[in-house]
Amino acid sequence: MESKAQWVALATIVRKEIKRFSRIWVQTLLPPVITMSLYFVIFGKLIGSRVGTMDGISYMQFVVPGLIMMAVLTNSYSNVVSSFFSAKFQRSIEELLVSPTPNVIILLGYCAGGMARGLCVGALVTAVALVFTDIQVHSWPLTISIIVLTSLFFSLAGFINAVFANTFDDISIVPTFVLTPLTYLGGVFYSINLLPDFWRFVSQLNPILHMVGAFRYGLLGTGGEHVAWAFAGLMVFTGILFAASLYLLQTGKRLRA
Repeated sequence: MESKAQWVALATIVRKEIKRFSRIWVQTLLPPVITMSLYFVIFGKLIGSRVGTMDGISYMQFVVPGLIMMAVLTNSYSNVVSSFFSAKFQRSIEELLVSPTPNVIILLGYCAGGMARGLCVGALVTAVALVFTDIQVHSWPLTISIIVLTSLFFSLAGFINAVFANTFDDISIVPTFVLTPLTYLGGVFYSINLLPDFWRFVSQLNPILHMVGAFRYGLLGTGGEHVAWAFAGLMVFTGILFAASLYLLQTGKRLRA
């Protein structure tokens, strides 16, 4: 397949994925924005006024990076897992697999769609956050790199979940029993410095904690003790998920009847 044709194929998949969530924006973009707005009101204003400061900054500013990250990762994940599983369930993915389109183009197309939705929701949540507090970005390169890599990481994770899912119920197991607990225990609403030593060590095994911490440092310049390790780890594990996803496509495991 020529390079020009590959670009056309990639653009077609990405455009299809973006239209998929944008044409029903009331169901895909608006609900997470409303949910995060309630978090800002309840945790930021009502509870935050009593908490005061957290790690040397106001509690409202402290929760903003975590809520943005929560919105990005959940929407990146859910977009890919639902879209690809629907294609798999309807057998339309088989037509794409037997076409001349390279597997890497298929994977990049679906992941780009998930990233587009995740980053779009993240931008909307950021706009809402600016209503409640001021945000002075500490490092634009780090902030953008972390949020883009996180979006890609969870898009790939959603893709793998869709490949192994057998029913529509299966695509909700990981978000409900894995993703949600890890997110709420990932330092979004509290600092792990408040925890006893043992639970602080256990919390550091949570990858989302390091993603949120690195993003918070890039955005606010606080809590940057392990940013380099978090960034390197995120790149490594994103590469591993990409390789695993590409392998699943190439072998056709659970994709072909």
